Amino acid sequence: MTGARPIPAFLILVLGLIAWSGLAAQDFVRPAANMDRGTATLVADGTAAPGEPIDLALAFAPLEGWHGYWSNPGDAGQGLTLDWRLPAGWEVGEPRYPVPGKLTIAGLMNHVYKGPHAVLVTARVPGDARPGQRYRIAVDAQWLTCSDTLCVPQWGTLRTEVTVTEAPRGSASFAPWRAAIAPSLDRAGVFTRAGDVLRVAVPLPAELALTTPHLFVANRDLVQYAAPQVFRRKGDTVLIDVPLAAGVEVPTELSGIVSFGAGAGKGVHFEAAPGEVSVAGARMVTTGSQPGLLALVAAALLGGLLLNVMPCVFPILSLKALALAQSNESAATARREGMAYTAGAVSACLALGAVLLALRAAGESVGWAFQLQEPGVVVALLLLAAVITANLGGVFELPSLPITRSGRASGAFATGMLAAFVATPCTGPFMAAALGAALVLPPAEGLALFGALGLGLALPFLAIGLFPALRRRLPRPGRWMGRFRRAMAVPMGLTALALIWLTARLGGQGFAIVALIAVAGVVAALMVVGKLQRAGRLAWPAFGLIAAPFALFAAFALPASFAPASARAAESLLDPIPFSVEALAEARGSGRPVFVWFTADWCVTCKVNESLAIERDATRAAFEQAGVVAMRGDWTRGDPDIAAFLADRGAAGVPLYLWYAPGSEPVQLPQVLTPDLLVERARQ
Repeated sequence: MTGARPIPAFLILVLGLIAWSGLAAQDFVRPAANMDRGTATLVADGTAAPGEPIDLALAFAPLEGWHGYWSNPGDAGQGLTLDWRLPAGWEVGEPRYPVPGKLTIAGLMNHVYKGPHAVLVTARVPGDARPGQRYRIAVDAQWLTCSDTLCVPQWGTLRTEVTVTEAPRGSASFAPWRAAIAPSLDRAGVFTRAGDVLRVAVPLPAELALTTPHLFVANRDLVQYAAPQVFRRKGDTVLIDVPLAAGVEVPTELSGIVSFGAGAGKGVHFEAAPGEVSVAGARMVTTGSQPGLLALVAAALLGGLLLNVMPCVFPILSLKALALAQSNESAATARREGMAYTAGAVSACLALGAVLLALRAAGESVGWAFQLQEPGVVVALLLLAAVITANLGGVFELPSLPITRSGRASGAFATGMLAAFVATPCTGPFMAAALGAALVLPPAEGLALFGALGLGLALPFLAIGLFPALRRRLPRPGRWMGRFRRAMAVPMGLTALALIWLTARLGGQGFAIVALIAVAGVVAALMVVGKLQRAGRLAWPAFGLIAAPFALFAAFALPASFAPASARAAESLLDPIPFSVEALAEARGSGRPVFVWFTADWCVTCKVNESLAIERDATRAAFEQAGVVAMRGDWTRGDPDIAAFLADRGAAGVPLYLWYAPGSEPVQLPQVLTPDLLVERARQ
């Protein structure tokens, strides 16, 4: 009805049921049939043989703009009820339905059939049925037919005749009806409860394409029909998470239909029993569940570009650009350096992405910046940051160091790789959607996003190398460059200090002390190198003599001092509960608001958000007044449960902030928190 205001779905249902019950309560006799919103007929599949089954079809043809319902209609509606009148000795089985479609009105989801459709029922012919005789079958049927603004109860007695013969023949009209029925799987699935989620494992071949899948649960009032569903692949099994309805008990049997794609009318019927369901598996991206690939590539490109302002990247970029400008290299050499730097950044991002995708495909629960959960990698970064800081501070000179060398493509390539590797913890707030999609897209598309990240990181230096006009706009060489270089040692030094703290968090204080002694020995060796360089004497043999004992000490002492269990969770003003799926379910069951944040000590964005918005007296006071339950998931060292939860939410890593209002689905907060955002949430 053009211009008419839609009636909420629950009101449609109430009005329809009132009309239905009102007719039954009248003193006059209800009409024998009411099919004014379409037609319904009972059709037999040709003739039957004694002792053999025959299919019967209840064929519905609603009027244009009207629809019928699946056995479980969803949040509103009414399923089909049947009361059979059969000849003596005849039996009928359970109805078999086509794959339904989804109809969402006012936030409520219905499982519907738009247009003509048929429900099939198998009748069993008794062995003593006489060939040549015609048997009458009738069924009293009741159903509900609805438009977007009105529901009308329909009913009637549907009749057909079945002729029994020695040589039965089927009806051609049954072919499309039978093809539309969801076939039953020959293997049972498994389901379990995971907190407030119903987790179902359905056996489906790995080569089966699922574009926009949906799980239609036949059990009434068990799940939240309109809530988002999470699909994951694990070989020949599809794992499906569906939020449970509030306060329900998980049944001992489960059945339903898995639809392969919206509008396709294709799917399978399954039955499942309780059992263990693995959370491992690659999350699936379905059509429409993510932005287009071009939009994701653009987001990754922009995210990489913004990474150049990070304190661990900006010194490398700026000094490399100034070195290129003051070297007066030819245009060809500048182009070569720009392209080599780009190749290094892209190669590093592709390598990290490929390793990440391979680990996830093998069932490992890892996310972006996973390498920073490894203490050995952090120690190596600490050493590198300390060396770069010493070089920028003028402690020593090393012309072959990539960030100071110009004119050779190998130096530019190494610099690009270095910049990309140290920038990975800072990607979260700039490209969360692109990174999350990269982990669930097909490998080629996922790697394209990682490559776009590297290209965005390299764009400024690439532009300087390709366009002479940009190089001419850079400041002219002078004494200021020495002061600028020493100033750039400050952010790199702060990066080194942060890595020392992270080393302690990952491996304990003893591990951090050993790493610091090793780094101090290397820096002391570099100071000797610098003194010898300024005196014009051979320097690097002395470096080897001084640094070697510290390297040997670290090789033996670092593994022996590693003690991750000694590290404790960071103190917090909010006194948060450690995250687990069970703890989250219990907190939500308390009827109080719940704030969950996922963080890591190596995540720069996480720490900034915590200082600005989370660890504040105003936030604590607002949470106490509103009774908010605070929960923290610390992913510093890696945790498979946290990794699985992040993957279910489509997050490639941390930070992730979720707000659960009582009885409501979670709201994902921005990755960059404003100071008063949590206070305002608590006061709502």
